[in-house]
Amino acid sequence: MKAREIMTPTPAVCTPEDTIRDAARLMRDYDVGSLPVVENTGQNRLVGIVTDRDLAVGPLADGRFDARVSDVMTPNPSTVRDSDDVEAISRLMASEQVRRIPVVDELGSVIGMVAQADLALADRAVSATRVEQVVESISRPSEGRRTDAPGGR
Repeated sequence: MKAREIMTPTPAVCTPEDTIRDAARLMRDYDVGSLPVVENTGQNRLVGIVTDRDLAVGPLADGRFDARVSDVMTPNPSTVRDSDDVEAISRLMASEQVRRIPVVDELGSVIGMVAQADLALADRAVSATRVEQVVESISRPSEGRRTDAPGGR
């Protein structure tokens, strides 16, 4: 099974210049925990990712509602291509300890998102045991690494 078969196509995106309030509203409106950050919405070239945790424990906790996405985003997140195999994606998510990962085209433009839940639904290609291993790897805190950063860690 390939990423294109399980990804959420054309996800909501934001830009580095957007306010964190705008990003939070998009997350609320689209019921997502992370947003790909794109250079501009015309080409959707990925430059980062921002999660609800980035907003909550960063500027929102400090009362800085006018902060920009660029202030809290994680630049250059790991990505996959739509032709990547689900097993390879699950290994990448486990090694990077991320819950969501952007899918990009050959130009680096965002075309989809794969979430941990998408892997669980793809149980024909990924065994239940493997999904459990991925969830455990993603959830395990590691020294010096945020557990809810790039791709929705």
